Amino acid sequence: MPNFNAKFRTERLLLSPISIADAGFMLELLNTPDWLRFIGDRGVRTHEDALAYVQKLKNNEGAHNWVARLIENEEAIGVISFVKRDYLDHYDIGFAFLPQQMHLGYAFEASRKILDYVTEELGISPVLAISMKENVSSIRLLEKLGFVFEETIKSGQEELMKFFIEVIKIK
Repeated sequence: MPNFNAKFRTERLLLSPISIADAGFMLELLNTPDWLRFIGDRGVRTHEDALAYVQKLKNNEGAHNWVARLIENEEAIGVISFVKRDYLDHYDIGFAFLPQQMHLGYAFEASRKILDYVTEELGISPVLAISMKENVSSIRLLEKLGFVFEETIKSGQEELMKFFIEVIKIK
């Protein structure tokens, strides 16, 4: 069974599995303009809603979420997800960061660490990613990570761009 509870350290970040203690941070993140526009309104408006949301994430065996924190002060700034969705054949990686922490390389740093772990250590490949076509920042980051556009898919009423990256380990 893969270890999705691993903790990681990068040059500037600590990545740890989401916990109930992250509810306050998630309340803030879930209500940022980019989350609402590009990921969707989860109806989380109170601390109690956030506690329930985090518990729901933790209870979903197909969803793995790491909170990214700055090493310098352990402030939570973003989240990286690795999820097996019903409408996709493989796991997909996702990311969301607070607006004041965007465009500083943190999402790349955190995503790269998780992507390297799941492909190199756990042997999971290919890995997918999805994005709305209007989410130019996410698409640029996916391309920087090495993802390639595969096709446009429908999820409910939304059209999403599907990307993939395949890592082949040479033994």
